[in-house]
Amino acid sequence: MSSLTSACLCWILLSVVVLASDEQKAESGQNVVLPCQAPKGKTIVILKWSRADLEEKYVLLFRDDQFDTDPSFKNRVDLRDRQMKDGDVSLILKDVTTADDGEYQCQVLVGDGSSWKRSVITLRVDPPGSGGGSVGLIVGLSVLAVLLVVAVVGFVIYRKCKQSQDSY
Repeated sequence: MSSLTSACLCWILLSVVVLASDEQKAESGQNVVLPCQAPKGKTIVILKWSRADLEEKYVLLFRDDQFDTDPSFKNRVDLRDRQMKDGDVSLILKDVTTADDGEYQCQVLVGDGSSWKRSVITLRVDPPGSGGGSVGLIVGLSVLAVLLVVAVVGFVIYRKCKQSQDSY
Protein backbone atom coordinates (compact mmCIF):
# COMPACT_ATOMS: atom_id res chain seq x y z
CA MET A 1 0.00 0.00 0.00
CA SER A 2 1.38 3.41 -0.90
CA SER A 3 2.23 5.96 1.75
CA LEU A 4 -0.34 8.34 0.22
CA THR A 5 -3.10 5.79 0.66
CA SER A 6 -1.96 5.11 4.23
CA ALA A 7 -2.06 8.82 4.98
CA CYS A 8 -5.59 9.05 3.56
CA LEU A 9 -6.76 6.16 5.70
CA CYS A 10 -5.24 7.80 8.78
CA TRP A 11 -7.08 11.05 8.02
CA ILE A 12 -10.37 9.22 7.56
CA LEU A 13 -9.98 7.35 10.85
CA LEU A 14 -9.04 10.56 12.65
CA SER A 15 -12.11 12.35 11.26
CA VAL A 16 -14.39 9.52 12.39
CA VAL A 17 -12.95 9.70 15.91
CA VAL A 18 -13.32 13.50 16.02
CA LEU A 19 -16.89 13.43 14.65
CA ALA A 20 -17.90 10.71 17.11
CA SER A 21 -17.03 12.76 20.19
CA ASP A 22 -19.53 12.88 23.05
CA GLU A 23 -20.09 16.61 22.82
CA GLN A 24 -23.31 18.23 21.68
CA LYS A 25 -23.50 21.86 20.62
CA ALA A 26 -26.58 24.02 20.48
CA GLU A 27 -27.71 27.61 20.43
CA SER A 28 -30.03 29.01 23.09
CA GLY A 29 -33.66 28.30 22.30
CA GLN A 30 -33.01 25.05 20.43
CA ASN A 31 -34.07 21.55 21.44
CA VAL A 32 -31.22 19.08 21.91
CA VAL A 33 -31.11 15.27 21.98
CA LEU A 34 -28.50 13.82 24.31
CA PRO A 35 -27.94 10.24 23.10
CA CYS A 36 -27.82 7.22 25.38
CA GLN A 37 -28.29 3.55 24.56
CA ALA A 38 -29.18 0.80 27.02
CA PRO A 39 -28.67 -2.87 26.18
CA LYS A 40 -31.34 -4.01 23.70
CA GLY A 41 -33.91 -6.54 24.82
CA LYS A 42 -33.34 -5.92 28.53
CA THR A 43 -35.87 -4.51 30.98
CA ILE A 44 -34.81 -1.13 32.30
CA VAL A 45 -35.16 -1.01 36.07
CA ILE A 46 -33.62 2.41 36.73
CA LEU A 47 -32.70 5.23 34.37
CA LYS A 48 -31.10 8.36 35.76
CA TRP A 49 -30.08 11.43 33.77
CA SER A 50 -28.05 13.82 35.91
CA ARG A 51 -25.73 16.78 35.55
CA ALA A 52 -22.40 16.96 37.33
CA ASP A 53 -22.94 20.38 38.92
CA LEU A 54 -26.38 19.47 40.32
CA GLU A 55 -24.75 17.18 42.93
CA GLU A 56 -27.42 14.74 44.24
CA LYS A 57 -30.24 16.12 42.09
CA TYR A 58 -31.21 14.54 38.81
CA VAL A 59 -32.56 15.86 35.53
CA LEU A 60 -34.85 12.88 34.91
CA LEU A 61 -35.36 9.66 36.85
CA PHE A 62 -37.22 6.49 35.88
CA ARG A 63 -37.76 4.05 38.74
CA ASP A 64 -40.61 1.73 39.78
CA ASP A 65 -42.17 2.28 36.31
CA GLN A 66 -42.57 6.02 36.98
CA PHE A 67 -40.85 9.13 35.65
CA ASP A 68 -39.78 12.00 37.88
CA THR A 69 -38.16 15.28 36.88
CA ASP A 70 -36.26 17.85 38.89
CA PRO A 71 -38.44 20.99 39.24
CA SER A 72 -35.86 23.13 37.42
CA PHE A 73 -36.31 20.88 34.34
CA LYS A 74 -40.11 20.45 34.60
CA ASN A 75 -41.78 20.53 31.14
CA ARG A 76 -38.36 20.85 29.48
CA VAL A 77 -37.13 17.25 29.41
CA ASP A 78 -38.46 14.02 28.00
CA LEU A 79 -37.15 10.82 26.52
CA ARG A 80 -36.99 10.43 22.77
CA ASP A 81 -38.88 7.17 23.28
CA ARG A 82 -40.81 6.89 26.55
CA GLN A 83 -41.32 3.15 25.97
CA MET A 84 -37.50 2.85 25.71
CA LYS A 85 -37.84 0.38 22.83
CA ASP A 86 -34.59 -1.07 21.58
CA GLY A 87 -32.80 0.50 24.56
CA ASP A 88 -33.12 4.10 23.32
CA VAL A 89 -33.00 6.25 26.47
CA SER A 90 -31.87 9.46 24.77
CA LEU A 91 -32.89 12.65 26.56
CA ILE A 92 -34.60 15.57 24.82
CA LEU A 93 -33.78 18.90 26.45
CA LYS A 94 -36.14 21.60 25.19
CA ASP A 95 -35.50 25.33 24.78
CA VAL A 96 -31.91 25.19 26.06
CA THR A 97 -30.21 28.18 27.64
CA THR A 98 -26.59 28.85 28.51
CA ALA A 99 -27.47 27.68 32.05
CA ASP A 100 -27.95 24.17 30.59
CA ASP A 101 -24.28 24.09 29.54
CA GLY A 102 -22.44 21.25 31.26
CA GLU A 103 -21.70 17.57 31.57
CA TYR A 104 -24.70 15.22 31.56
CA GLN A 105 -24.57 11.63 32.70
CA CYS A 106 -26.88 8.79 31.67
CA GLN A 107 -26.98 5.80 34.02
CA VAL A 108 -29.02 2.67 33.30
CA LEU A 109 -29.60 -0.42 35.43
CA VAL A 110 -31.16 -3.30 33.50
CA GLY A 111 -33.32 -6.18 34.75
CA ASP A 112 -30.56 -8.62 35.55
CA GLY A 113 -29.14 -6.00 37.95
CA SER A 114 -25.60 -7.01 37.12
CA SER A 115 -24.13 -3.59 36.45
CA TRP A 116 -24.80 0.00 35.61
CA LYS A 117 -24.24 1.24 32.08
CA ARG A 118 -22.95 4.81 32.12
CA SER A 119 -22.29 7.42 29.46
CA VAL A 120 -21.32 11.07 29.64
CA ILE A 121 -22.25 13.81 27.16
CA THR A 122 -21.01 17.38 27.33
CA LEU A 123 -23.49 20.02 26.20
CA ARG A 124 -22.17 23.37 24.99
CA VAL A 125 -24.82 26.06 24.57
CA ASP A 126 -24.01 29.25 22.69
CA PRO A 127 -25.84 32.49 23.53
CA PRO A 128 -28.73 33.43 21.22
CA GLY A 129 -27.69 34.93 17.90
CA SER A 130 -24.07 33.88 18.22
CA GLY A 131 -24.36 31.43 15.34
CA GLY A 132 -21.84 29.15 17.04
CA GLY A 133 -23.88 26.03 16.36
CA SER A 134 -24.22 26.86 12.66
CA VAL A 135 -20.56 27.73 12.24
CA GLY A 136 -19.53 24.49 13.95
CA LEU A 137 -21.75 22.46 11.66
CA ILE A 138 -20.45 24.22 8.54
CA VAL A 139 -16.83 23.75 9.60
CA GLY A 140 -17.43 20.09 10.46
CA LEU A 141 -19.11 19.36 7.15
CA SER A 142 -16.41 21.24 5.25
CA VAL A 143 -13.67 19.22 6.93
CA LEU A 144 -15.54 16.01 6.15
CA ALA A 145 -15.93 17.03 2.48
CA VAL A 146 -12.21 17.83 2.18
CA LEU A 147 -11.29 14.51 3.78
CA LEU A 148 -13.55 12.64 1.37
CA VAL A 149 -12.00 14.43 -1.62
CA VAL A 150 -8.50 13.64 -0.32
CA ALA A 151 -9.49 9.99 0.16
CA VAL A 152 -10.90 9.72 -3.37
CA VAL A 153 -7.88 11.43 -4.94
CA GLY A 154 -5.57 9.20 -2.90
CA PHE A 155 -7.43 6.10 -4.05
CA VAL A 156 -7.25 7.19 -7.72
CA ILE A 157 -3.51 7.85 -7.42
CA TYR A 158 -3.02 4.49 -5.71
CA ARG A 159 -4.92 2.69 -8.50
CA LYS A 160 -2.91 4.44 -11.22
CA CYS A 161 0.36 3.57 -9.48
CA LYS A 162 -0.79 -0.04 -9.05
CA GLN A 163 -1.78 -0.26 -12.75
CA SER A 164 1.56 1.11 -13.89
CA GLN A 165 3.40 -1.39 -11.63
CA ASP A 166 1.32 -4.27 -13.02
CA SER A 167 2.13 -3.29 -16.62
CA TYR A 168 5.89 -3.90 -16.12
